[in-house]
Amino acid sequence: MNVALILAGGHGSRTAQDIPKQFMNVYEKPLIVYTLENFEKHPDIDEIAVVCIDGWHEVLRAYARQYGITKLKWIVSGGGDGQESTRNGIEALREVCGEKDVILVHDAVRPFLPAEVITDAIVKCRQKGSGLSAVRCQETIVRTEDGISGQEGIARTEIMRVQTPQAYLYGKALWAYEEAERRGIKGEVYINTLMLRLGEKLYFSYGSEKNIKVTTVDDLELFKALLKMEREDWIK
Repeated sequence: MNVALILAGGHGSRTAQDIPKQFMNVYEKPLIVYTLENFEKHPDIDEIAVVCIDGWHEVLRAYARQYGITKLKWIVSGGGDGQESTRNGIEALREVCGEKDVILVHDAVRPFLPAEVITDAIVKCRQKGSGLSAVRCQETIVRTEDGISGQEGIARTEIMRVQTPQAYLYGKALWAYEEAERRGIKGEVYINTLMLRLGEKLYFSYGSEKNIKVTTVDDLELFKALLKMEREDWIK
């Protein structure tokens, strides 16, 4: 079984909106619905779970009914930070997921997700035990301590920009959060940074420059532009 675990527990303030950014309307459709539709349409995804901000659970259920998101099976409350929220989602799947099932952890605010990114994350996870959507870094990277100046460059060949979805075998993901609890590890926003802190080797899968994370107004405008281009291509 392959389960998508969507993280929608954040408040978000950088988009200057009164509602959580994942519930903002873009062309009359909530941002999170675009994200859910990517997994709903994908033939390899069996079920969807969402870690959702409190007070928005019923809104999300209503959107699922309205937009035909039939794979949505669980809505779980978030935690105090990203690590707690992800753990809440993984714990909620304990009774339904086996150790060898694949869980794909994905940001609710990455709504433009090519199907091949989902596919390859699952394939790499089945082959290697993990599949982290990632792209090569194209920019010049300079190390800095103060954000004002820097004297040391980092070779682009040594850098990968990791995105979501990130696919893991369920048993390994559950182990990571239980081990973090035992070791007193806190504050790791993403599961990949937690895995690395626990000494795990991780494997990359196909990523996309279109797989943007909507965190600012500029990101929102870029997402709108991508949607507009896709619609124009479809009309042609």
